[in-house]
Amino acid sequence: MKSVIELEKLSKRFGNVVALDRVSLEVPPGTVFALLGENGAGKTTAIRIMLGLADADAGRTSVLGLDSAEHGLAIRRRVGYVPERPVLYDWMTVDEIGWFVAGFHRDGFLDEYRRATLGFHLLGGAKIKTLSKGARAKVALSLALAGDPDLLILDEPTSGLDAMVRREFLESMVDRAATGKTVFLSSHQINEVERVADVVAIIRHGRVLLVETVDRLKEQTRHLLFTLHEGVGTLPELSGRVLSRRRHGRQWQVVAVDVPEPSLDALRGHPAVESLEIRTPSLEEIFVAQMQAEPGPSANGPDQYDYPAADGSNAEEEVSA
Repeated sequence: MKSVIELEKLSKRFGNVVALDRVSLEVPPGTVFALLGENGAGKTTAIRIMLGLADADAGRTSVLGLDSAEHGLAIRRRVGYVPERPVLYDWMTVDEIGWFVAGFHRDGFLDEYRRATLGFHLLGGAKIKTLSKGARAKVALSLALAGDPDLLILDEPTSGLDAMVRREFLESMVDRAATGKTVFLSSHQINEVERVADVVAIIRHGRVLLVETVDRLKEQTRHLLFTLHEGVGTLPELSGRVLSRRRHGRQWQVVAVDVPEPSLDALRGHPAVESLEIRTPSLEEIFVAQMQAEPGPSANGPDQYDYPAADGSNAEEEVSA
């Protein structure tokens, strides 16, 4: 299988709100793939369409080689999925919900589930309705991991977990990828994503800005700290694409992409520049700069999808998710 997940010119709107605008990306097997974006960027909508839980207006999606629109149930049987707000049967205990879900899975599911809950220090007799948000998240993660799926799809998986559990869980995702399994996660915890992700996609207002390996993205991007000479108010012209710039007196902070080394050497010797510090930014700094950048062509091209007439339904509920 070439790609575990394929999105091809995927578009979706709710009323007058464009949730996804011709989103295209591929997730290779054996990777931790992170989808990053602000609230309302379209991340959850994309995941729901991938799993056959929502219909697209245009484009196509396949997961594990199956078309999402036609084989949603088959996909969900083969994928471990944890939504941002898991829906669990509150009247069941931790052990009972594992026993119940095990009926839909292969032999060995219940043993793996119990092993996962023990690892999370969950009490088997505790009622779901009495659990904290973090403990409920641990139950949902245990259910998703127990089937040992080839693909895990996680929407804000560490929300509500304490710092040590978050760290251990995310490191286990790297271990899964090392065995050839694939993890697709949507997260606001960008510092955590940087530690574990192989590839990131950044989405803004329903449009993909970039899809790149973390290493390559950091190689392409530079954080420049200029100190200009007294009386100089204009920053020298920069090669490459400037994502963001901020001024504090004589100092300018600039995040730019694809700035050639000869251009950096020329900036150091520019008569307006007193000093120039250059470093590789963190993934969080790159993400913030991408969010601040002037809108340009998306990673999927300049043409916009011609949507049908809006009916206004479900706009706020879906996009806010």
